[in-house]
Amino acid sequence: MTNFLPLKPCLDNNIIVRTVLVIDDEEKLRTLLTRIISLEGLEVFSANNGKAALKRLEQTDINVVLCDVKLPDINGVELAQVIKEKYPLTEIILLTAYANIQDGVQAIKNGAFDYLIKGDDNNKIIPLLHSALEKAGMSKRLMQLEKQVGEKYSFENIIGSSKNIKEVIDLAQKVSQTDTTVLLTGETGTGKEVFAQAIHYAGKRNHKPFVALNCSAFSKELLESELFGHKAGAFTGAIKDKRGLFEEANTGTIFLDEIGEMDVDLQAKLLRVLETGEFLKIGETKPVHINVRIIAATNKDLQKEIETGHFREDLYYRISVFEIALPPLRERIQDIETLALHFLELFSTKMNKKIKTISPECLEALKRHAWNGNIRELKNVIERSVILSKENELTLDSLPAELQGHPIQAREGRQLSAFDLASAEKIHIQKVLNYTNGNKTEAARLLNIALTTLYRKLTEYNIS
Repeated sequence: MTNFLPLKPCLDNNIIVRTVLVIDDEEKLRTLLTRIISLEGLEVFSANNGKAALKRLEQTDINVVLCDVKLPDINGVELAQVIKEKYPLTEIILLTAYANIQDGVQAIKNGAFDYLIKGDDNNKIIPLLHSALEKAGMSKRLMQLEKQVGEKYSFENIIGSSKNIKEVIDLAQKVSQTDTTVLLTGETGTGKEVFAQAIHYAGKRNHKPFVALNCSAFSKELLESELFGHKAGAFTGAIKDKRGLFEEANTGTIFLDEIGEMDVDLQAKLLRVLETGEFLKIGETKPVHINVRIIAATNKDLQKEIETGHFREDLYYRISVFEIALPPLRERIQDIETLALHFLELFSTKMNKKIKTISPECLEALKRHAWNGNIRELKNVIERSVILSKENELTLDSLPAELQGHPIQAREGRQLSAFDLASAEKIHIQKVLNYTNGNKTEAARLLNIALTTLYRKLTEYNIS
């Protein structure tokens, strides 16, 4: 399964919400601070005690609190802790007439942004206030971004209504609320990484790192360094210490794709992480302790890999505590139309085309296809068809030859697959023409060929 829905527009990084609450029981000082801060263009509220301050915080989105330590009903240091627990994105600056190191230390522990002495530090209040506002604004923007990422990778955005995919989503939703190790199995292109992301962002670690690694992309030595890191001098080329991905994913989730490709010796080190929560960097003797959720994925039959000695049986039982088998697209035929229309909208918008529908003949051909590459293959086919289409709907002749039911014919009569050089050249020429809005002179320039050559190829490939 895959998800190509865009993020919602991000908040403008230049926008900082500018609200301040002044808490002080001395009316003259409270009024003076309110007036000074107002002259900075900030919206200021005031309160003369802790109870009134908490009521204001319930009613108004306050970004920075400027609070006296000595209040009639509560100590400002204690109030800072209460405010941070209820409103963690609000920054607090504490003011005191009497310096107290213990109070200052405790204030910072309770989440205060800073601790100032009245009189001595008056010139610091406004610059510090702007720093606190900036931090509060950044924290809110970060929260919005995290929310948007969570929405993008939510289970609601996994496309499909077939019984098979609904059952899989239900299983994934249930395990997402736990820290259980998950093994995702299924053919290439079924969407294992998207499910891994959905599990992570639906769980309690959703504000922590999500780190993904394809185990087939590295040699044994490089994969060990990528996963666990190394000490400087551990091997040739290790000129400085390196943190591994397990450290980067600490408190979050690590997704190990194509785990069946991992070397058997390295599997033993991964097994130790699962059993003890610790590992050794290359060249290190002191273990590193981590708290990471592991989600693994493979398109291989690990039971057969165990029989041939290519995968450790004890590791298999560790990673397959909760196994989810993702169905291939050919077992989700009723989802093909929904997915195809989703990709059609995506690529039509991207290429500035007005293709809204898929012809019945084209849709029938899509449903007949075996889809060995699953959703990834379907996405690529729809992208190709949008590039080649000249109509307001996708038609059968825009599909690759193997989906139409006949091979592409070369000039010499030789049969070519849709992935052969001639077909690739035709698609590329059409893509460049779309980019130049049909300007053949500009297209020839971009293709770095003579205009006469371009016309010859247009005739050859029947491109108008």
